[in-house]
Amino acid sequence: MDAAQREQIAIERKRALWRGEWPTWLLIAVIYAGWLGTLAWWRELGNVAATCLMIWWCAWYMSLQHELIHGHPTRWPAVNRLFGILPLAVWYPYQLYRDSHLHHHVDHHLTLPALDTESSYVSSAAWVGMNRPLRALLWFNRTFWGRMLVGPAIAISGTWTEAVRQPWRGDWRQVPMWLRHLAMLGGLLWWIDANFGVSAIWYLLAVAYPAQSLAMIRSYYEHRPAEEHKQRIVLNEAGPVFRLLFLNNNYHLVHHDFPSLPWYLLPRVYRARRAEYIARSGGFHVRGYWQLMRQFGFKPIDAPVHPHPQE
Repeated sequence: MDAAQREQIAIERKRALWRGEWPTWLLIAVIYAGWLGTLAWWRELGNVAATCLMIWWCAWYMSLQHELIHGHPTRWPAVNRLFGILPLAVWYPYQLYRDSHLHHHVDHHLTLPALDTESSYVSSAAWVGMNRPLRALLWFNRTFWGRMLVGPAIAISGTWTEAVRQPWRGDWRQVPMWLRHLAMLGGLLWWIDANFGVSAIWYLLAVAYPAQSLAMIRSYYEHRPAEEHKQRIVLNEAGPVFRLLFLNNNYHLVHHDFPSLPWYLLPRVYRARRAEYIARSGGFHVRGYWQLMRQFGFKPIDAPVHPHPQE
């Protein structure tokens, strides 16, 4: 970050928009009101429309959780946690996501399977030990539609399997977190069924899984292997719908540079230094998610095995 960028960020921090955080407060209100309103009007909306809306709310909620983890809308993590702890999106405890994601922000570790908690690559050693069906699955996961179809299953099964293995190995530290999450999830699914007639199976398979698929579009080609760690982080000039859904996290290199920068200021910082950012990313620049869908719908974007020696 040079002197000009430091000055720009200092100016942005003084803006009332940053200090008040009203866009994030509004976002919280809209997501919760939309989620609850869709349940309340489920029959009037019809099953298809209501389900599609609920998929959007749950995927948007995951983007909100990301903002909460990074210190918004308040300076108090315990307060922010209150707005993201409910398992509306089902699959991961908030605490697990928080700890894993903050560890992911060690940029020198990005994409390395042994070090990056959000890496979608596997090591060459792990690859050698895999059977052919699993290898084929990981190759399919490197396609756009594969990421949407099987990407959530790979991520969810890996996380939940590890949750079982840890106490089996004698590590009980995360058990209370998982018990709280499962208790809240069970209560939430019962409440939705009892009050709105939406079954737990429907919510899990027709809402939560597709919501995870939608959210994983952002991470499909968010990082790539590269020698220079800043060249591992994408700049995706997505359209307005995806920018809103992902809260501008498509400008991912800007986010990694300034993790505490609110979502609504990311485009301003990017546009002010667009050419410099693209050069700094090593040309890791994508013109929207539709480009990825057209070019890599059923074609792997790269190999599932990380190309560099593991640290």
